[in-house]
Amino acid sequence: MAEEEQEGKTKGFRLLGILDVQKTPCARDAVLNGAGGSLAVGLLHFLATSRVKRSFDVGFAGFMLTTLGSWCYCRMNNAKLRVQQRMIQDGIKNKVVYEGTNLDPTNKPGAPGPS
Repeated sequence: MAEEEQEGKTKGFRLLGILDVQKTPCARDAVLNGAGGSLAVGLLHFLATSRVKRSFDVGFAGFMLTTLGSWCYCRMNNAKLRVQQRMIQDGIKNKVVYEGTNLDPTNKPGAPGPS
């Protein structure tokens, strides 16, 4: 009974049987942006040309481009955020290690010490 509950909680939505949308960063937002982009592009193309098959093709291409573009943008921002977090963590670690020594960057030579 407990195993079934755990499986139900950990089992996520799989897109095309390959991509687990809940566990993959940025996948949910990218798919939702792609769906909205494909709907908008396909509908606008249909209203402009009244060609159903071509509008579907344009909508599908819009889905692929919007999804990939949104996913790449999100992943780049996540990578930048991880780099910034790593730099801050290293800075905090160095502050703790060098605090009170001659290598402390906040300890300026010639400055009066605490009294």
